[in-house]
Amino acid sequence: MAPHYAVAMARDLTIPSHLLPQDGRFGSGPSRVRDAQLQALMAAQPGVLGTSHRQAPVKDVVGAIREGLAQFYSLPDGYEVILGNGGASSFWDAAAFSLVESRAQHCAFGEFGSKFAAVTASAPFLEPSEIRTAEPGEVAVPEAHEGIDVYAWPHNETSTGAMAPVQRPAGAGDALTVIDGTSAAGGLALDATQADVYYFSPQKSFGSDGGLWFALVSPAAIERIERIAGSGRWIPPTLDLATALENSRQNQTLNTPAVATLVMMNAQIEWLNDNGGMSFATGRTSESARRVYRWADGSPYAETFVTSHSNRSSVVATVDLRHPLDSVEIRSILKANGVVDIDPYRKLGRNQIRVGMFPAVDPDDVSALTGCIDWIVERLVT
Repeated sequence: MAPHYAVAMARDLTIPSHLLPQDGRFGSGPSRVRDAQLQALMAAQPGVLGTSHRQAPVKDVVGAIREGLAQFYSLPDGYEVILGNGGASSFWDAAAFSLVESRAQHCAFGEFGSKFAAVTASAPFLEPSEIRTAEPGEVAVPEAHEGIDVYAWPHNETSTGAMAPVQRPAGAGDALTVIDGTSAAGGLALDATQADVYYFSPQKSFGSDGGLWFALVSPAAIERIERIAGSGRWIPPTLDLATALENSRQNQTLNTPAVATLVMMNAQIEWLNDNGGMSFATGRTSESARRVYRWADGSPYAETFVTSHSNRSSVVATVDLRHPLDSVEIRSILKANGVVDIDPYRKLGRNQIRVGMFPAVDPDDVSALTGCIDWIVERLVT
């Protein structure tokens, strides 16, 4: 007999305080912000906040971020860190103008990879893009084909919790490898030599706000950017990566950036690097992921959405809940008890939860989350 789902009880459930996470935020972006980042904001007043981005106080913060990212990723000689206004969506437009010479190949296995593919596919000055797809929860990988000059895919698909390898396609020649690291950067391991452009926004592992993009760019990418800029192709100034490159070398952006965002990001990078850099960050995210997937795999009512173990993300976990449990009801109870932001990606339309496991999330809080869900289920299912 199927278990009975006692919906009427849901409104009255109060989770014992000793079971709750110390911090109940598990958002997949914007992500959890540490108290120390807010303290950094206070320390930046009045010396940095409210100061022109053309002046030394703000430029020094930008310079520290660029140096900190270079340290975190152990960037090879010739690679540079550049930044610009707008988030990943703006970078997709900029990449279509400044990185793709003729034709791109995209791996689209979720919402974000599909959006970048749509940009280059509709660009009137480019040839039709080649798009390799996979069902949500799976990954598509690139394959070298003649005529492709950019291979692009997400390192981590935020919408599904699927993680793809970052490795140059065999036989790609002089084509650029362009990786969306928006939800991966700072939380997943990366060999920077395997990408020519690795771009991301700061509101995930770097615990800051949106509105800016950052990119690690190789000498080959820099050469491509400068060559296209000099080719006569019309490029809007705000989407011109050559302009972003020029300004970044001066530790500034074309237009006024969100200075508070820069301050919080710099504080997060310092925290990561001071504690061991990439190995520290990936150690925390991997441990959080291990706990979530072990719980889901052993649960009679939960199932990990991404079935391939090698493609299960260490920064965003998606877990389906089986009938008769209702994700909406579970999340409502958790929210009433201060545990928030585990909503699934709306377009997937699945009865699931999605857990952000970026470095600021303590693995013990992840264990507390799964324990709270178990506690709720014991009282809902009779």
